Amino acid sequence: MRHYQPPVAAVEPEPVTKTTPAQRYYLKRGLSQPGGKLPLFDLDGQQISLQTIKSCIRAGWAEPWFENPIKPDWVVCKLTEAGREALREDGVE
Repeated sequence: MRHYQPPVAAVEPEPVTKTTPAQRYYLKRGLSQPGGKLPLFDLDGQQISLQTIKSCIRAGWAEPWFENPIKPDWVVCKLTEAGREALREDGVE
């Protein structure tokens, strides 16, 4: 029996005040991309951890952008204003 899990976008933001190094790396990549698009892969070609992506969504720093019909398990996100602010607070411009 499968348990219901709400869609990633339906999760309420958690009160988080500081990014982790993995979250910072992920979010920082959206600063230079059109529309704040966040990466699916790191600079070495390794997939970004789904745990990192979902934790950024829960914190309100990223939001799902669109569903990928070819790879539905990939979560394509964009950087939010709250994500930009979190990076500024962590000293990333």
